[in-house]
Order: sequence, then structure tokens, then C-alpha cells
Amino acid sequence: MERKKKKVAWGITGAGDKILETLEVMKKIKYKYEDEVDIEVYISKSGDQVVKYYGISNQIEENFDRIWVEINANAPFLAGNIQLGKYKFMLIAPTTSNTVAKIAMRMGDTLIANAAIMGQKADVPLYILPSDYEEGVTITKLPNGKDLKITIRKEDVEHVEKLAKMHRTFMIKDPEDIEEVFNQHFSK
Repeated sequence: MERKKKKVAWGITGAGDKILETLEVMKKIKYKYEDEVDIEVYISKSGDQVVKYYGISNQIEENFDRIWVEINANAPFLAGNIQLGKYKFMLIAPTTSNTVAKIAMRMGDTLIANAAIMGQKADVPLYILPSDYEEGVTITKLPNGKDLKITIRKEDVEHVEKLAKMHRTFMIKDPEDIEEVFNQHFSK
């Protein structure tokens, strides 16, 4: 008898920073755990724009079987399915400062923020790879390969720090760290 696979919800927001690295890590994880885990992809409206802008929509479709794009805060019905225990955990990677702030301030007016907040209420682990992890200047890659200098402000980092103090909510600094999250939850 075939064992039923566990499910993980992967939320993609409108952050371009580390999106390419995150996709590569998630493809590797998907194949490493393909007998044990189904990774279902939920893309926010802004995330949909970003994956198209970076030209990775096809890669996501080719590598992941279940992909939904936000219609509104409750469609597709991610928040309800998380609360019902359908997912082992929720991963939001990469995560915009906007989404981080919404979750920290309890504003569930988008698909990903709503699902994260509802998941927290149901004690579902939440892993977040914030684009604004620490204060200072960082360099990110644009879709054309050029560098873009960004200054991360203390206000954005304060929201990350607030989230990090919430029950069963964990910050991830680098895309490579996502693999350790899967290693903690699954047997490989």
C-alpha cells in the first residue's frame, strides 16, 4: 500500500530578491523528497508579476504539480486548508517587507498573509525568508543580471524581529537554509 505524502504550502510573494536562488533550492528539495512530500505552490498577485518578470513561470510549472495564483485573500482556499491541518508547514520564500508587515500587524487582506495568520492561530509552523532580514545595504540581482543596491531600513527589520518572536514562526536568512527546514520535518 502506498503511503500518503505529506504536504507543504510554499507561498511566493512579490519579492525579487533571492527568488532565483529560492527556486533552485526548492527544485532540489522537491526531487530529494518527492516520495515523501508534495510541495503545493501559492503565488500572490504581486508574486505572479515577479515570477513573470524574472522569467521563471515556466520553471515553476515544469517542476511543481500544484500551483495556484491569488484571486483574493480567501481564494484559492489556502487559509482554511492550513487551519484544517492539510499542510505540515507553510513556507513563504522569498517574502516582501509588505507581507512581513501584514503578518506582523495581523492584516490578512492578501492570500499569503491571511493563510500565514490563520496558520499561526492553528499552530502550523510558519517559515519565512524575508527580503529585509537585516539593516544595511544589500545587493540584489535584477532579471537582466544587473545588480541593484537596496538599503534595508530599521522599520522593515523591526517587523521581521516581531514575527520571529511569534509562536512557531521562524525566520530563514538564506535560501540554502530551507533545506534544513525540510530535513527537520522529514526523514531524508
